Amino acid sequence: MEQWLGFNGKKWQQVIDVEDFIVNNYSEYTGSEDFLKGTTKKTNKLIGRFQKLIEKEDINKILDIEKDIYSGIDKFECGYLDRRNELIVGLQTDEPLKLIINPFISLDSSVETAKNYGYRINSDVLDKFEDVAKSHEEAVVNTYTDEIKKYKEVHLLEGLPENYGRGHIVSDYRRVALYGVDYLIAKKKNDLNRLRKDINYSMVRTREEVVNQITALNELKNMAKRYDIDISYPASNTREAIQWLYFAFLASAKESNGATMPLSNITSFLDIYIERDLELGNIKEEEVQELIDQFIIKLRLIRHLRPLNFNNYFAGRSPIITEVIGGIRNDKSMITKTAYRFLNTFENLGVYANPSFTILWNDKLPDNFKNYCSKIMTKYNVLQFLNDKLIQSNLGIDYTVNGNIGTNKIGKQIDYYGGVCNLPKALLYAINGGKDEITGEVIIPGIEPITTNTIGYSTVVKNFVQVIRKLITVQCDALNIIHYMHDKYAYESSMMALNDTVVERYMTFSFAGFSTVVDSLCALRYSKVKANRDDRGIIIDYVHSSGFPRFGNNDDQADKMASDIVKILNRELGEHHLYRNAKVKIGLDSNIINIFYGNNTGATPDGRFKNVAYPFGANAVSNVDHTGALNAMKSIIKLPNSFLTNGVVNTINLNMTALGDKKNERNEKLVSLLDSYFNQRVYHIEFNIIDKKLLLAAQKKEQKYDNLIIRNGGIPVRYCELKEVEQDNLLDKTFHGSL
Repeated sequence: MEQWLGFNGKKWQQVIDVEDFIVNNYSEYTGSEDFLKGTTKKTNKLIGRFQKLIEKEDINKILDIEKDIYSGIDKFECGYLDRRNELIVGLQTDEPLKLIINPFISLDSSVETAKNYGYRINSDVLDKFEDVAKSHEEAVVNTYTDEIKKYKEVHLLEGLPENYGRGHIVSDYRRVALYGVDYLIAKKKNDLNRLRKDINYSMVRTREEVVNQITALNELKNMAKRYDIDISYPASNTREAIQWLYFAFLASAKESNGATMPLSNITSFLDIYIERDLELGNIKEEEVQELIDQFIIKLRLIRHLRPLNFNNYFAGRSPIITEVIGGIRNDKSMITKTAYRFLNTFENLGVYANPSFTILWNDKLPDNFKNYCSKIMTKYNVLQFLNDKLIQSNLGIDYTVNGNIGTNKIGKQIDYYGGVCNLPKALLYAINGGKDEITGEVIIPGIEPITTNTIGYSTVVKNFVQVIRKLITVQCDALNIIHYMHDKYAYESSMMALNDTVVERYMTFSFAGFSTVVDSLCALRYSKVKANRDDRGIIIDYVHSSGFPRFGNNDDQADKMASDIVKILNRELGEHHLYRNAKVKIGLDSNIINIFYGNNTGATPDGRFKNVAYPFGANAVSNVDHTGALNAMKSIIKLPNSFLTNGVVNTINLNMTALGDKKNERNEKLVSLLDSYFNQRVYHIEFNIIDKKLLLAAQKKEQKYDNLIIRNGGIPVRYCELKEVEQDNLLDKTFHGSL
């Protein structure tokens, strides 16, 4: 094909293999950021328009909701931010920040949420949908067991993707740019023809899904035609490569409303087109940055209409759009000039929470790039880091983040998101004989209550395993129902069309309040703990005779307790058959739900009071990790990575002074810290390098802090968008003054 002139390699031309294309064509860059350019006049026009819209959105919460059309790839007229100055075109609807209802996920929630914001959906539209389809949520709720409903009611199990899209589906949007839609349709038709042996239930389902994928690809092509752009053939230059890729991503944003929307690993891919155009003299550096800046602005505009309870689990109407940068292949880094160009958007466009950039860190990355990452991080607080050595050993080089920190091979693996279990409440059930500590109701029968004044560790652990066994059983039941119904009623056709027809499937299980449970069990084992009961006989408070080991201080006793709990969770999950033979993934990656859970859970044996939030991920309990940031990290290092295949969130809050007084000193220390940390085979780290005084000023809603970004649980969020209780929770955490 003429669009491929100048590109090397043969395999990717014979079969769909974007990784092979990248490996054979990308150019490693080891230089500095000196080549980077600022914004153009056209981009400045778009920035001004974007900022006015965001200011208006901050005041009104929602600018508009589409009342006459529901979600779909090719249902909306063309939309523009500033038609005269846009180089990368396309919006979710016909106007920026106008939200879409998605009745395929939940008809009732869509209508109710719109009503809560003062909008009424056209009844004719709703009637037409009900005549031909059923919503995912309706199907799920109708088939839930009584146990699932009860576990949700008492907040043992939350964050299940019932009335919002499951997200976490990795899709290879690069395929549209490299191959064009017609080629992808032809490949899917070939796959369909091969799916004809042993026509059983599973085969029929797969055939139907492939037909849906082909339909989605045709709709994607038609959607692009509305903008007078033909994406049936491969992209022939830089602008087309970015536009084709963006259209593919935009289709998924029009069709679904997942909490997370992985973008995939695109910087080295796009750089190949850019370098070819630069070499041919077809583009200038300032024009390259202009295209990337405008692409990022479009990503920042993506929104979903969320049910109100969504904010109990995540933050805001923006999905978490994740992009990864970095990694090493055979001692050669995957860093290109476009990696710099993407990070330069923070300098050009200003700081914003979306998209979320994850650096695949390796001590062999070019020093110049490591220093540039450190500069961006200490200035804007926007990056997180994953251990490329650790992850690449399992996934190879072409992988991306599927949510906040979990990873998948691009185009070849998908994750079924699984909600979050409330571990501290499960421990309280083990102590109180299966009774809920708030309502007093027996939720899990057959658990012997603790009747002695001093609480015995061995009995509690035995009971805890029983409770966990039952809790995980119910969670697996819920997820098997949810994902069956999601595939049946709210299938992500456009996303799956850009993946291999046969993908490897995983199911992710997350657990909230991990360190609270570790410390509580340490208290029971290493200190005498006496019980205070109410008139119902339920233990509501605990008195310790002495101190006890705490997770997050590099204490071997506490850290072994943490590892033992992970092993229990892994063992119990291994006993269950999962939907479509999915493999288990465990993650200690819960975020805002820890606040919600903590606010609905009684006092715990570690000394935590009733209705107090848990720490995020595997972070230590607030203000007990008193021996420094490095020791906090070392506790996490001891967790068994082989079981925690969806990763462990580790958020370190550092006062600026912890890294030194001068910019160069801070940058050097941060690079050294990351090199050292990841060489010890730890999965993840993110920093809030910020002084508490700044957060307190921002909490007073001072306008100059409107775009202050903090990181929580693997997610960047605008501090001003957090609820006050979420801001207070962050302020309560340990801010390390030294390493």
